[in-house]
Amino acid sequence: MGLPSVKRCLTAAGAAALSLSLALPAAAAPVKFDFWFGLSGDLERVVQQMCKNFNESQKDYEVACTSQGNYDATLQNTIAAFRAGKQPAVVQVYDAGTASMMLSGAYYPAGKLMEENGYKIDWNDYFPGIARYYATSKGELLSFPFNSSTALLYWNKDSFAKIGKTAAPKTWEEAAEDMKALKTAGYECPMAINISNNESWQLMEQFSAIHNQPIATKNNGYDGLDARLTVNKTSFVKYVTDLKSWYDQGLVKIKNKEQGQDMVQAFASGDCQMVMTSVGDHGTVGKTQKAGMAWDVAELPVYAGTERKNSLVGGASLWVLQGKSKDEYKAAAAFLNFIHDPKTALFWSTNTGYIPVTKSGFDYMKSTGFYDKAPYKGREVAIASLTASEPTPITRGIRLGNFTQIRAEFGNQMQAIFSNKVSVKDGIDTLVKNGDANLERFEQTYKGKTLP
Repeated sequence: MGLPSVKRCLTAAGAAALSLSLALPAAAAPVKFDFWFGLSGDLERVVQQMCKNFNESQKDYEVACTSQGNYDATLQNTIAAFRAGKQPAVVQVYDAGTASMMLSGAYYPAGKLMEENGYKIDWNDYFPGIARYYATSKGELLSFPFNSSTALLYWNKDSFAKIGKTAAPKTWEEAAEDMKALKTAGYECPMAINISNNESWQLMEQFSAIHNQPIATKNNGYDGLDARLTVNKTSFVKYVTDLKSWYDQGLVKIKNKEQGQDMVQAFASGDCQMVMTSVGDHGTVGKTQKAGMAWDVAELPVYAGTERKNSLVGGASLWVLQGKSKDEYKAAAAFLNFIHDPKTALFWSTNTGYIPVTKSGFDYMKSTGFYDKAPYKGREVAIASLTASEPTPITRGIRLGNFTQIRAEFGNQMQAIFSNKVSVKDGIDTLVKNGDANLERFEQTYKGKTLP
């Protein structure tokens, strides 16, 4: 075949190919949508990897995941974006922002979203201690529980062996004796605590829940916006009194970043022998611990004679926002279904330290042997703590407005108490007085509205 003939054939072939390509529909571009979250550092890296996993698992949708730096900034930036009509499709909102989201009217109910897009979610699969924190008074989940944790007692098995103990204290009376024995054995810091606003979650909220003591009236706010704080009338007063006494005796030390070493670092380095912190710190302790140090975790102590109740979940849930297109809602539903998958739960817990939020996710992780050996062994204690009882009207959670400001007030008054500026009674009374002012402002902001 001569050159002209070859050329004619190639031209004909090209025309045929072009004709065929015009006849076939172009491959549809994936539907893009935004997910904003409040995690940073190593946790941000894990979220980005999870988003990448979703994008690579299918070709119809593409999520763009953007960290807002922290929880507070995420909520504030979302409010501003919503007012400007530039809100993301999905946003991570921390536990303290739940009441604000419920009253905002800015969300697309999770159950409705999934049902309309053909996904069947067994909402009863969520652990009750997790689900009820984010659920309405009727038990309906408006958002997807996501990164979840609870507080545990971390204890140094080596130092406890020196005082003849092979188990963590189960009661505060036992813990007090253990701290005295550790001090006598030469340990300068038997227990580390922090008293900032962030520690309201451990010291006030978790303590109150496992003792079935209310934080506020109206079943911790679930039954009305006119709820007011009650922590100056519960065993929380005794607890703070004991903590202050142990601090004065040198049995408890305050550790924070401002002093150069936070309480988790103090425990991991072997400088302090006990600490109460999130199960989310389990991985951090494992990665940064003193070489060869033997340690474990246990449920938080309770006062003798207490019938232990479930601890509270911490973390955040995922909300879908109003004002997006039908295609974006399809994409958001696919994304949330992906996150709900037990295999994603395994990825998430392996890389973060957070616990699975569903029974099926937990069972799947157990079937893989996840909890059988280090570095993950012990994290199942968090599930035991969250499921220690069926949630009561008090232990299902806290549904208070302006709760971030109340936590800040907790930090202010704890600082005043531990620096001997006020008595325990006066400090907690002031916490209640100032906290109630925040609750009253929230009630006025949403006057005439009721929580779902």
